[in-house]
Amino acid sequence: MRRRDFVKLIGGAATWSAATWSTAAWAQQSVAPVIGFLRDTAPEGGKQFTEAFRQGLREMGFIEGQNVAIDYRWTDGHSERLPALAAELVRRRVSLIVGSAIGATLAAKAATSTIPIVFAVANDAVAFGLVASMARPGGNLTGVSYLTAELGGKRLGLLHELVPKVTHVALLTNANNANTRIFVQDVEAAARTIGLRSETFSAADEHDIGLAFAELSKRRIGALLVGNDPLFTSLRQQITELAARHAVPTIYTAREFAEAGGLLSYGPSLPDVYRQTGVYAGRILKGEKPADLPVLLPTTFEMIVNLKTAKALGLDIAHTLVARADEVIE
Repeated sequence: MRRRDFVKLIGGAATWSAATWSTAAWAQQSVAPVIGFLRDTAPEGGKQFTEAFRQGLREMGFIEGQNVAIDYRWTDGHSERLPALAAELVRRRVSLIVGSAIGATLAAKAATSTIPIVFAVANDAVAFGLVASMARPGGNLTGVSYLTAELGGKRLGLLHELVPKVTHVALLTNANNANTRIFVQDVEAAARTIGLRSETFSAADEHDIGLAFAELSKRRIGALLVGNDPLFTSLRQQITELAARHAVPTIYTAREFAEAGGLLSYGPSLPDVYRQTGVYAGRILKGEKPADLPVLLPTTFEMIVNLKTAKALGLDIAHTLVARADEVIE
């Protein structure tokens, strides 16, 4: 090695620390860090989220296949596989685990108390025992908590504004989702306030979803709220098509449903949630500790109206509602 190069190497090394390693330093490592990404759906159900996650990583200087590797683990809708998949990631000694939704995060938490875990959950991170506090997580977990179940009452209000003559509404939930109770309670309380009757239908797979729509159509229930669940997001095409087939005005939790043909959606921007998750993963790979990174709340909420679907349903959406929309699909 030339003397000049040696002096540069020593000078640079003196300024490095575990918490401030640069991306260039990671690139010089013989083995790139490996991130385990765990989600309770099939791969196609999480494509938009993994891309947003990779975007966040890129903002921190990490590019998949160059200076970081990602080991994706999917349940294909079989939630019972989560503990085994989390254990596999731990045995592989990944540098970090991403818990995509509450089930995956709880499985990862049960599998390790030492490997950093970054979560994206629609839950209260403190109430579900993920962290000690939002400001100071205190353990090996941190991430983004977007609390979409608590928006059930808000979504019911928007749906009532859209179809004010409807007096009987349905809720589509997954009983296996830890958020279901909160979502149902929130909607039922709002329904009582405005004098609506609500009824809950549970679905844990594609077959159940079909049965639920057939039953609510049979009972002539006038409108539907779809709860937040990885399964529903993964099967959004089936759900929006069934809502159209049975002519049920429906409100959803995220823009992905409206883009798939759903009538109306309101909630946090999930791509932005996963981008933030990627940024946190990058910060931890550079040396920061999950215990010191506060749990983030969503900063972007959006209402999407699909006028094409409204027209197909014979609905005349009030101009005031359209004017408040963040995006209108025509």
